[in-house]
Amino acid sequence: MYVCNCNGIRSRDVHFAIEAGAKRPKDIFASQGCQAQCAKCVCEMRQMIQESQDSFAIAAE
Repeated sequence: MYVCNCNGIRSRDVHFAIEAGAKRPKDIFASQGCQAQCAKCVCEMRQMIQESQDSFAIAAE
């Protein structure tokens, strides 16, 4: 599934970027060699980053 239609970034690309250390949508765009165009995807990327951080926090407990 596409998260960013403008740049063709898929959810798996976002997950890989987060696993590689992306903490902000800007980091995800950088990992794909692009930048935000319309920015409709930024909220979803932030949510995915937050969910990942929450999962790590639960696992660390």
